[in-house]
Amino acid sequence: MSVLNGKKVLLGVSGGIAAYKTASLVRLFIKAGAHVQVIMTPASKDFVTPLTLSTLSKNPVHSSFFNPDDENAVWNNHVDLALWADLMLIAPATANTLSKMVTGNSDNLLIATYLSAKCPVYFAPAMDLDMYKHPSSLQSFNNLKHFGNIMIPAESGELASGLSGEGRMAEPENIIAFLEADLESKLPLKGKKILITAGPTYEAIDPVRFIGNHSSGKMGFDIANEAAKLGAEVILVAGPTHFKVKNSSIEVVNVISAQEMYDACHQYYSDVDVAIAAAAVADYKPKVVALQKIKKAAEEFSIELEKTKDILASLGTIKKNQFLIGFALETQNEIENAKLKIQKKNLDLIVLNSLQDEGAGFKKETNKVTFIDNNFNIEPMELKSKEAVATDILRKVIEHFG
Repeated sequence: MSVLNGKKVLLGVSGGIAAYKTASLVRLFIKAGAHVQVIMTPASKDFVTPLTLSTLSKNPVHSSFFNPDDENAVWNNHVDLALWADLMLIAPATANTLSKMVTGNSDNLLIATYLSAKCPVYFAPAMDLDMYKHPSSLQSFNNLKHFGNIMIPAESGELASGLSGEGRMAEPENIIAFLEADLESKLPLKGKKILITAGPTYEAIDPVRFIGNHSSGKMGFDIANEAAKLGAEVILVAGPTHFKVKNSSIEVVNVISAQEMYDACHQYYSDVDVAIAAAAVADYKPKVVALQKIKKAAEEFSIELEKTKDILASLGTIKKNQFLIGFALETQNEIENAKLKIQKKNLDLIVLNSLQDEGAGFKKETNKVTFIDNNFNIEPMELKSKEAVATDILRKVIEHFG
């Protein structure tokens, strides 16, 4: 899956012959899973139509602050456009547009939006050979890079003038490849391998019945999806759940019982940098599993239970350099029980849930957690979506690795 998947891309198109390539560029962004909005300078509409780019991007194209032919027109807010974007790409970036970017000459919507951008800004120059090598162009390139903008170098080839040389805008496929490589290199968990457990376990009583719990698995799946977005290689060991991963790069190992989850975790643990045990593993299982369905005959029926293997404690025992994170769901003496768990299971961090907190617990879209590290530093968090909690957990992982 492309690192551009889910990204909000703001494409600025300026007035050069290379603007015709932006139709292919938008298609490639959409194919990669990105959301695209386009801003065109007035001059760029001589080379490619707004209708083409709006059709391909599935969004209206913006080219002016307002429509002068409509007295009820709504102002195109350049600040809103800039804040919407995860990244901004100006392609083609002509000599005229580059100069305005440097000087802040905000005489069109594209430059006004650029000046308001808080996201990474990339620019792909496109101009004739002599223009590309002119000292003023070279100065623009240097100034923009000094501002923190990222240049996608022009390529060599046949130019609109008939000359051949450097100045041709990078081909759309090469622009996409450049963006993907640059974004991937900056992901904070790039090169890290993370093992995550999620969901409940089901402990068989007979072929049709089991002991389980109400865990949906959402928290673990949200952590896995966010870790993959941040560049980690993710192995997700999942108990029975209806959730699916959003990133095809995540390796999913489906299990049912606590023993199967134990075996899977130990299979991968020695090779990972981080383990996050978000699964709600059954503490007990039937000592004997009936081979046939148990008939409803007696008025009373008892099942002898035995403890399941403690997966988290077993990982803590063999821990070397792994950053080990556990979860604790408590109903009383929450902080003290969580501290004991940290010591007993050799954890680096525990994520404490309390069923006493409204909006937290199983089968909820939200969670309210408290982080406690192995030095017993306590950090209570407010009620958040589970996606936001996943981000907070991975922030702790990023902080650990500096």
